Amino acid sequence: MIAADRLPALLAEHLPAHLVRQRWAGAQGQEVASVEVVWLEVVQPGEPLLVWALVDAEMADGPRQRYQLLIGGRAAVPAPEFLTGKDRQLLATVPDEGGDVVLYDALIDPDLAIAVLRLTAPDAQAVVRRPIVLEHSNSSVVFDESTILKVFRKVAPGLNPDVEITRALAEQGYPNVLPPLAELRRDGAHLAVLRQFVPGATEGWELARTSVRDLLASRLPPEDCGGDLAPDSARLGDTIAGLHLAMAEAWGAHPGDAGRWIDEMGAHLDALVAGEAAALPRATFDPAAVRARLDGARGLGDAGQELRIHGDLHLGQVIQADVGWLVIDFEGEPARQRADRYTVSSPLRDVAGILRSFHYAAASGRAEWDIGDGDLTGLLAAWEARNRDAFLEGYFGRAGIDALLPADPAGRASLLAAFELDKAVYELGYELGHRPDKAAIPLAGIERLLRGSVPR
Repeated sequence: MIAADRLPALLAEHLPAHLVRQRWAGAQGQEVASVEVVWLEVVQPGEPLLVWALVDAEMADGPRQRYQLLIGGRAAVPAPEFLTGKDRQLLATVPDEGGDVVLYDALIDPDLAIAVLRLTAPDAQAVVRRPIVLEHSNSSVVFDESTILKVFRKVAPGLNPDVEITRALAEQGYPNVLPPLAELRRDGAHLAVLRQFVPGATEGWELARTSVRDLLASRLPPEDCGGDLAPDSARLGDTIAGLHLAMAEAWGAHPGDAGRWIDEMGAHLDALVAGEAAALPRATFDPAAVRARLDGARGLGDAGQELRIHGDLHLGQVIQADVGWLVIDFEGEPARQRADRYTVSSPLRDVAGILRSFHYAAASGRAEWDIGDGDLTGLLAAWEARNRDAFLEGYFGRAGIDALLPADPAGRASLLAAFELDKAVYELGYELGHRPDKAAIPLAGIERLLRGSVPR
């Protein structure tokens, strides 16, 4: 098998092309100019080979990014069966003294996945593993339908918020997170976390999409559909309010500064205009109007409290299980990485994320089903309004949550609308950069927020 002293050069040679193919690298459409190995350890020297490394990738037109790699190696002939259909996970086929060796992402190898599990939890026992493909900055593997290992691919110094926050909340008694069972750290940085796997859990986004499909197939009012989501939306609102109360208890809260929040939103708007100037549809997007609408919330004397929040909350970050709603993935918005890696803001920012997600679910249904049928448009608007109202009723009805929010209802509504608008601006930048065909969804959201006509 490949000698250890050859590995740094092989990684530096083949990783630039490999990284741009990986969803977790976030480098699609970019050019990786060079790769430097920070450290490298041969965990298993024989066959299968297991290499564990941290590398710095220099982007041709962007910042340097640090990645964690777990590379497997086996004889190329006969080809390992588990590599069938996994071209994206292949790194390279390289010559060696005993014959060609194929290098690949170790997590797709049944044997090596268990070896990686034991790096995090040395005493763990597992027989069956299966990869879960996630378009995030991590990769996850389920073992025996009982535990799930999340391997952080993008690595930053210090503790990972998704590990620290869930551990602290669970220790405090908040029941709606999955706390760590084991953690892998090196040089003070989190590299992996093992958690309980919840069989049968369903992502909130999938529940919403199923509800929309049922609505459009039946053409009944949303409250009369078998897939009515509103009761679950109300329970989700209560769950998120409980999350914010628990986070305030764990890390404290202090009076918010609406002016600073609006300045941050203005900076997000400026970044969008500067970065997507050629792609912005000027006929339907007016940055000056957005700025003016945001400024409407600038002068709030009572902005409520500022505290540590989820930071990237939407229906894809909650799952429903037998125990109720669970909140996952506390790593913040991938396109707005903070230097301190934690999001501190008004809890209404998280609320706005869920409300925008309801709009996305309705708009996606319209794109699939509606061909100018006004009845369907009306049904979708009613579905969104019903679930927004249910979520907000559950959220604002939670005992104690008023202490974290502006006391004046008008000020509360103004600030929430500003956070919704800021989230739609974020979505527009993301869609223009990744899925231009979906840019019409956040554009529609921005337009109606400027009109003050969100569903009620």
